[in-house]
Amino acid sequence: MLRWLSELTDKDSAEVGPKIARLGTLRASGIEVPDGFAITTAAFERFLAENDLGRRVERELESAPDVDNLVALEVASLRVRELIEQAQMERALEGALRDAYDELCFRHGDVSLPVAVRSSAAGEDTATASFAGQYESYLGVIGAEAVLAAVRRAWSSLFVARALAYRARQKQHSRETPMGVGVLRLVHARCAGVAFSAHPVSGKRDRFVIEASWGWGESVVQGSVEADSVEVDRTDGRALSYSLVADAARSADIDRAGAADHHARCGTRTSACQVGPTSVRSEIRPGHQSQAGGRSALTHAWPRPALRSLPISSASRVQ
Repeated sequence: MLRWLSELTDKDSAEVGPKIARLGTLRASGIEVPDGFAITTAAFERFLAENDLGRRVERELESAPDVDNLVALEVASLRVRELIEQAQMERALEGALRDAYDELCFRHGDVSLPVAVRSSAAGEDTATASFAGQYESYLGVIGAEAVLAAVRRAWSSLFVARALAYRARQKQHSRETPMGVGVLRLVHARCAGVAFSAHPVSGKRDRFVIEASWGWGESVVQGSVEADSVEVDRTDGRALSYSLVADAARSADIDRAGAADHHARCGTRTSACQVGPTSVRSEIRPGHQSQAGGRSALTHAWPRPALRSLPISSASRVQ
């Protein structure tokens, strides 16, 4: 039902979802990744079966067959999520989760260790589709009770309206993408951001595109803040373009913070592990390893499906 991150590789994608399995591979390669554990997709399927939720979920979704009717889809989504979030976990799984959270707290010397509870659905990254941003994750979760609740919310996010619509257009059924969940030690980030190993608009693969802001990276991923941006040459690390937020109080100043160099190094090493264009999310926290006095950690990596088939020379010519 549970697997520790240190045990995982990409081969475990079906068991824990590719997002968490990929972090296991990157951790094994020597990249700093937060410690944690995963709740398997089999545990999610067992939870649904024991609460007889499969049939009830199908009945609710049948009330919104038209994915273009967003109002009906949202109503059905809310009903399904309520069913899941109010259902009880079996005692064995709940006990295993409590024990794993206690072990994580013990490892890091904090009886109330803040964690990130991250969704990781099987099949969410394929050659033709990406569910990046579709499902939900929760940051700053403290205590076993809160972790249990956050796991149920992450499970239920398999049925958010946007994911239901996207899966329907991809001709996927929710049974094909059971939800795994990762529980990872929270990085207390000073600044954080996303690095793309290929330009997300032009497709150019001769550079990394890095966007960063103060605090956790979720605000950058969700587009809720205006982020600093820099494009870094893949071969020699030169800054090809550089743009800071006009308001200095809100700018993370990613060059002086050392984040540009860190993201580029993470992107290079991650691409080598992943094979193909990749996006990584990483965070800089107080410490001693970067030129600005911060330690860095990678918290997420995912492939860029639309660019996988393009060789570097061809992708670089896309305008």
